[in-house]
Amino acid sequence: MTRPLSATHRPESPDSFDIGRHLDGVAGLFGGVANVIMQLSAPPVGYGVLESTVDSGNVMLHPVKRLRTTLTYLSVAMLGTDEERAAYREAINVSHRPVHSTDSSPVHYNAFDPTLQLWVAACLHWGARDLYERMHGPMDEATADAFYRLGARLGTTLQMPAAMWPPDRRAFAEYWSANLAATSIDPTVRAYFDDLIDLRMLPRPAQLAFGRLHRFFVTGLLPRHLRDEMGMTWTDRDERVLGHLLRAVGAAESRLPRTIRAFPLNAYLLDMRIRRRLGLRLV
Repeated sequence: MTRPLSATHRPESPDSFDIGRHLDGVAGLFGGVANVIMQLSAPPVGYGVLESTVDSGNVMLHPVKRLRTTLTYLSVAMLGTDEERAAYREAINVSHRPVHSTDSSPVHYNAFDPTLQLWVAACLHWGARDLYERMHGPMDEATADAFYRLGARLGTTLQMPAAMWPPDRRAFAEYWSANLAATSIDPTVRAYFDDLIDLRMLPRPAQLAFGRLHRFFVTGLLPRHLRDEMGMTWTDRDERVLGHLLRAVGAAESRLPRTIRAFPLNAYLLDMRIRRRLGLRLV
C-alpha cells in the first residue's frame, strides 16, 4: 500500500522505491480476510489450509498468533533486508513441510508449489493496489510500475522464483483475469470463509460487536466473481458507502506521522528482529 509521490520523486525500480515511506498499516486490517478468501478460492490453496495438521497456524484456534505470522511475513517481505527475508523463508519452510495432500484429499496440493505461491502473492499485490486506490486515488504510472515490481517479493520471500512474476503490469492483468476466473468455492470452503467473515475465532461479544461491519467490508473488497461464488449481494449504494468510508480513512490517515501510518507492520518487523536476535522461533 503506497502513498502519492511528488513529481520530483518518481521511482523507476524497486531499489529506489522507499515503500516504508508510503505504508498504510490500517489497510491490512480492512482487507485481510477478503484477501484470504481470494487466496483460498484456488482449491489447492483452500484445501491446503483446511486440511493442514499444523494447528499452531490455524486461525480458528490461534487467531492472534496467525495474525502475527501473516503481518510479520508482509512486513519482512516489504520492509526487511535480504538476509531477513531468507531467514523468514526458512522459518516458513519448517511450517510448510507437512502441508501436502493425501490420498483422501479432494485436490492435489503442496505448500512448496511455486505456482500456488505465485497465486498467493498475486492476491496480496492485487489487494494492496486495490485498497490503495480506494483510499488515496490512482497511482501515477511510475509509482505503479515500481510498486508492481516490488510485489514480486511477496512470492520470492517464499519459494517462488523471481522469473515467475509476470514481467509487467499488463502481463499481470492477463494472469489475474485468467486465474481469478478459474477460482471456485465449494460448500466446505464456503463454510470456513463464513466463519472467518463472522469472526467466529473471537469471543462472542466481539462477534456481535464487529461481525456485521466486518462482513460489509469483506463483501465490498472481494472481486465480483468471488462475491458471486460466496452467494453475497452488493448494491450500488453499498459501493458508494464503502467508497466514502475508505476515502475518509485515507484522508485522515495521510495526516498521521509515518510511524503511526505504518503500524502494526513496523511493530511486527521489530518483533521479528528481536526474536531473531534472541534465537526464538520466528513463526
